[in-house]
Amino acid sequence: MTAPLLRDVTLRDGLQLTGKVLPVEQKIDVVRRLLAAGVPALEIGSMARPDLVAPMANSLELIAALTPDELARCWVWVATPRHVEKAAAAGARNFQYCFSVSDAHNKVNIGRDTETSVAAMPEAIRLAHEAGGEIQLCLATAFTCPFDGPVDPGRVLAIANDPRTDGAADIVLADTLGQAHPGQVSALVTAVRETTPPRRIVFHGHDTWGMGVANTLAAVAAGATMVDGALGGLGGCPFAPGASGNTASEDILFATRPDWFTPASLADLVGLTEELLAELGEPNRSRALEGARSEADAFEWVVR
Repeated sequence: MTAPLLRDVTLRDGLQLTGKVLPVEQKIDVVRRLLAAGVPALEIGSMARPDLVAPMANSLELIAALTPDELARCWVWVATPRHVEKAAAAGARNFQYCFSVSDAHNKVNIGRDTETSVAAMPEAIRLAHEAGGEIQLCLATAFTCPFDGPVDPGRVLAIANDPRTDGAADIVLADTLGQAHPGQVSALVTAVRETTPPRRIVFHGHDTWGMGVANTLAAVAAGATMVDGALGGLGGCPFAPGASGNTASEDILFATRPDWFTPASLADLVGLTEELLAELGEPNRSRALEGARSEADAFEWVVR
């Protein structure tokens, strides 16, 4: 199995539930250390209202502080065409246009029903392309909704096949609550790959029920070529009761072993994760980080 491209989402999804706004300078340091360690893609912020998601308040400042080369590897969460416009003006070129498959969650998370989000997507696509960038179709609650329960896969496929979503380079399937199991993930990724327009498939998983890595591997085996994770398993959706941390980036990397991932790069990530978790007062949820700090000195992946 070819290793997927990891996108680390620490600075967006990872920070959402912490309630703490990291200074721009610290976020810049996290971006540059992740890129230096070899992480190929990052999600660095969100255009969500700062009064609702305070840790995202300085996202535009962060975008403006990064170089074009750095921004080429970075993604920004958006939910409206105006979000695309604002992020593009600051320098962003990669946009994750996100809405929920379930109306109930979309109304709580974004303040509108799903159809309204779909209807606005052509304008978001136009603005992204005018800025010389790319845009993803990101489907939150692709498996379950905290308010309505299981989500019909047919609804996911209908949105993916809707002509108003044409122009998106990728489709992101998000297990927002971490309630999916590998069989579900495999089935949905396969259906998207076989019955919707050709796009890169991205899997965004959470580890609420301990299936984060298993679901990620199932997604990759079924055709996903990019996967999301966060340092130390940080994260969760503030508008989805029951959501917990993302699948840990360290765990995904230890399982998938991309060519760039070495004991030295793991050591760099472990150091960064420990610093960040201590700053935020958050627990570590990464089993690979625990393993890296074990006393099994004969194992090359142990960080001394």
